[in-house]
Amino acid sequence: MDNCEWCNLSEEDKRFQVYESRSWSVFLSDEQDYIGRCILVLKRHCDSLSELTDDEWVELHDLICKVEACLKTVLGATLCNWSCLMNSFYKESAPDPHLHIHVRPRYDKPVVLNGRTYTDGEFAHHYALKKSGEIPTEDRKEVFGRLKEWLNR
Repeated sequence: MDNCEWCNLSEEDKRFQVYESRSWSVFLSDEQDYIGRCILVLKRHCDSLSELTDDEWVELHDLICKVEACLKTVLGATLCNWSCLMNSFYKESAPDPHLHIHVRPRYDKPVVLNGRTYTDGEFAHHYALKKSGEIPTEDRKEVFGRLKEWLNR
């Protein structure tokens, strides 16, 4: 846990936190390959979904419903892809996995932010690996503001 990136987030790392519940934190991902992509992170160190407590499962369900409703409402997502793969931790010689879940909103219509248009070219197909996740800072801040406002109302 001492070397766990999720357990040791700096204030700088937390600047794109859009929501916090008792057991989970939600961050706007650095990678915006799918506009609104977020990461749900369990606040305690935990290796896998099978180790969640009953309360954490209930809270995760409620959070999935809330985040998905937010992405559909404020960005027009058609659906959301959820994944909990954990593979990257095992590239290390001494893996120390920390449970987190990615949500990739998917769009059948373009998303317009600050006059720029983003399209989901793989809509209705698996999401693309290694797709560029760079968007202008002002667009990322716009997405962050929309999500944070809706989730914390």
